[in-house]
Amino acid sequence: MYKYSFFNDYSEGAHPKVLELLTKTNFDQESGYGEDDLTSKAAKLIKKIIKNEKAEVHFVSAGTQANLIVLASILKPYESVIAAKTGHINVHEAGAVEATGHKINLVESSDAKVTVERLQEVLSGHGDEHMVKPRVVYISNSTELGTVYYKKELKAISDFCRKNGLYLFMDGARLGSALCSEGADLTLADIAKLVDAFYIGGTKNGALLGEAIVLVNPELQKNFRFHLKQRGALLAKGRILGAQFLALFQDNLYFELATHANKMAAKLTKAIKKAGYKFLTESKTNQIFPILPNKLIAKLQKDYGFYIWKKVDANNSAIRLVTSWATKEEKVDEFIKEL
Repeated sequence: MYKYSFFNDYSEGAHPKVLELLTKTNFDQESGYGEDDLTSKAAKLIKKIIKNEKAEVHFVSAGTQANLIVLASILKPYESVIAAKTGHINVHEAGAVEATGHKINLVESSDAKVTVERLQEVLSGHGDEHMVKPRVVYISNSTELGTVYYKKELKAISDFCRKNGLYLFMDGARLGSALCSEGADLTLADIAKLVDAFYIGGTKNGALLGEAIVLVNPELQKNFRFHLKQRGALLAKGRILGAQFLALFQDNLYFELATHANKMAAKLTKAIKKAGYKFLTESKTNQIFPILPNKLIAKLQKDYGFYIWKKVDANNSAIRLVTSWATKEEKVDEFIKEL
């Protein structure tokens, strides 16, 4: 049994305010399938925050489900999605997108971010009907390596997509962490202006489970509930998802929780750098990837849970440490002392 786990940001249950609202409304009779009052209020609150009343908000249980349904709803049988090689849809979703019959066009990226130059390379290599037709660009914010997109970068990708007839979809499993990271210059309202669809992750930021899919482009909204139903995402007790997001987006709780997770990761980063170690990427979010000697890693793993992410050389490896909305500062201090 570990003294503490840094495996992920969903080891804990849910923030007390989320549980409080679920308990408070537990015996209220509500309509099913996301047409209840709690879900309606949560959707209206999100639309107010993104400053777009015409957007549609749909709640699903998990990130893989969100990615699968959004992409499957957009793509025709001969169309593909472009993503970084490290992208979650490529590495950690058991081929969910491919199982719908769609190819993922992969691009190399040292920081897990997609660039206009890489996108152009894919388009240049797919010019006729003898190959798939790229239709969607998939990006994660924060990325699988903890890096974030800045407004200038996202605008460049957005402009490229609109110029070339591509939809832009953002995986926001850790969007709270990205928006609250040091130096971040994007808001939810900015994102809503620059992408066609995105989702706001709750599972990894204080909810029991759940993600909020936001469809900004009206072209993607028609009949979306049919896709939800077909993929098993139209929950009879949709109120459970709506209530959680209502709690998270009241009084800025969502952003407070993400800020705490980032703060704990930043404390780890500072101490590890002070100890003389380097990092695989420069992350300002709640996922960090320090490079440590294998012998030290073996000692730390006796008491702390974390993933060995990548072998760097014969004697050193990058590990992943993830902090959460509930990470206790004293546990961070204990890890630092042990290191």
